[in-house]
Amino acid sequence: MITGNVSKLHLVQFDRKDIPTLIELSKSVGWDYDEREIDTVLSAGNVFGHKNSKGKIISSAAIIPYEKSVASIGMVIVNKEYRGIGLGKEATQQCINSLSSNIAIMLIATEEGKLLYEKMGFQIVDRVHKYICNTYSPSHLSHGTVTIERFRASDLHKIIELDEAAYGDRRSCFLKHRINQSEECIVVKNSTRNIVGFGLSILNPINLIIGPIVAIDSQVASVILDKLAIGHKGKLRIDIPSSNDVFRKAVEKCGFLKVSSPPVMMLNSTKMPGRNGELFGISAQVFG
Repeated sequence: MITGNVSKLHLVQFDRKDIPTLIELSKSVGWDYDEREIDTVLSAGNVFGHKNSKGKIISSAAIIPYEKSVASIGMVIVNKEYRGIGLGKEATQQCINSLSSNIAIMLIATEEGKLLYEKMGFQIVDRVHKYICNTYSPSHLSHGTVTIERFRASDLHKIIELDEAAYGDRRSCFLKHRINQSEECIVVKNSTRNIVGFGLSILNPINLIIGPIVAIDSQVASVILDKLAIGHKGKLRIDIPSSNDVFRKAVEKCGFLKVSSPPVMMLNSTKMPGRNGELFGISAQVFG
């Protein structure tokens, strides 16, 4: 741990030229942020953190403000040599200070960070369930009366509407960039050609991340998962909100194993945003 003069550590706001060093910071703690992921974070929000006297990034925290009343904090990282001197708290506080006090701020905490966030006023309101799969076994559920199609630009407005009702806030800027980043984006249409679900897959250096998945029910969510996962050679990851027990059991039958259940914490609110129960997989922990 660094014990010298911390006054030479500068709290700054990062931009795209800092992406390579932010990736290095991520790798130093075993996280898997890559260039495209951090670019999406910067496109939808802001990243703050510290640089040392040599200009090396030694901490980070990202804030993603959505369009009505919710924001998400993530990517809170401190270089192992600089822990214990309050850098993570200072960077996180800068994220909070960048918003008005009436915005409900969400984060998905690591076990190491939970105590810090509680001291800052965050409260546990829920959990998400992180699942990893090494070999996917398709569910092969019937599509029934729905059809699966690749995303087209004309679908964007409806996807934003469905996501808003499922997530609890409007995320149009984020979704535009996330779709551009995705390996695949699909929509599900019913017999009258209305979109009743969608899903994305995001490839990073370790996993193919499945999410968000928004669907009218768990069977449609499983159909979306099949479409995005079948054929991928490598690890899969999906993070599932705690309310979807039926879907969790379905993904376990497909070969997913639960590896953790990190807490969802809120500041300026004592409960999750209003949701309609149709969010079956979150985008990533940084995006809430």
